[in-house]
Amino acid sequence: MDRLDNTVRPYAWGSPTAIPQLLGVEPTGEPQAEMWMGAHPGAPSRTGRGTLVEVVDADPEKELGQAAVARFGPRLPFLLKILAAGAPLSLQVHPDLAQAQEGYADEERRGIPVDAPHRNYKDANHKPELICALTEFDGLCGFRAPLAAAALLDDLGVDSLKPYVDLLHAHPEDAALREVLTAILTADPDEMSRTVAEAATACTRLGGAYAPYADIAHHYPGDPGVLAAMLLNHVRLQPGEALYLGAGIPHAYLNGLGVEIMANSDNVLRCGLTPKHVDVPELLRIVRFLPSDPGVLRPEASPDGEEVYETPIDEFRLSRYVLPEAGAAHDLTRPTPQILLCTAGTVRAGEHDLTPGASVFVPAGEKAEVSGTGTLFRATVVA
Repeated sequence: MDRLDNTVRPYAWGSPTAIPQLLGVEPTGEPQAEMWMGAHPGAPSRTGRGTLVEVVDADPEKELGQAAVARFGPRLPFLLKILAAGAPLSLQVHPDLAQAQEGYADEERRGIPVDAPHRNYKDANHKPELICALTEFDGLCGFRAPLAAAALLDDLGVDSLKPYVDLLHAHPEDAALREVLTAILTADPDEMSRTVAEAATACTRLGGAYAPYADIAHHYPGDPGVLAAMLLNHVRLQPGEALYLGAGIPHAYLNGLGVEIMANSDNVLRCGLTPKHVDVPELLRIVRFLPSDPGVLRPEASPDGEEVYETPIDEFRLSRYVLPEAGAAHDLTRPTPQILLCTAGTVRAGEHDLTPGASVFVPAGEKAEVSGTGTLFRATVVA
């Protein structure tokens, strides 16, 4: 197995302290948002044999296994991250596989450069993802019931929100949600800025259930995404709990440290809370306008101590082992590629001692025995 040297991405929303604290290093003073583990070309992990992209490209079947290559192609189909949100991320949604393929082909035909700021589809893949909390973790996930969203907005006492409240009482529910989100994202910018400012003041005054939205408005003053966020469920994960974000589900991470895994894609359509491009017509085509429960996931334990976060897709499978002191070694050998990540304690993986934040890549079929005292996350595929 290969010890990984991973890149930390300094996005503006990142926490300056959470990842350094996990790694046991001094903060740089700059935001440190995501540490990437995998073979994404934007920031591939480095090994003693070259980057993980180079390692996989040299012999895909040896590194990934025949079954994974046959199903997902000659590339690692997932990207594992440690994510540290110190401020809200953009409100966003991801396409399903057919939508991604169609959108990518269309933008290719139209000759839109892949790095153009108004390009929606960077590749032809979908981007389901899972976030597992290492600390308390706040996020937004899926639409509230329209009547609940109407009550939340109405209680702010802002006159300019009344038309949205009325729309949310219409039927059917999917049409009501679509009309309100469309109205928010296409409103006159100056009028919207004033409405958001009034709503933010009211959120600050009321506190409680409104506190997350007051914080969002503090970071994104005047952004229509503040009102769009109030249409969504707020959820607070405890350590070990997770959220699965499937296609078409609007979501945003607000604050906290977690382990994130996703299909290897860059396809994001933004709804707000960002200075980046918002393509309203395409967004409205992708969003699933159905109220839903956030669906907090808790791991399901197996007899060998593996705790699995069950999801409906096969590009990734995330599980964890909480290893007790002086416990027996676990054989994690699989016919699929794996990344093993330590998040607490000290775990021995093969010849490598892993402390928090350290990780290894295990090629398909390679012996993978782990022991020690701590918490180990295991990322692989279903093939």
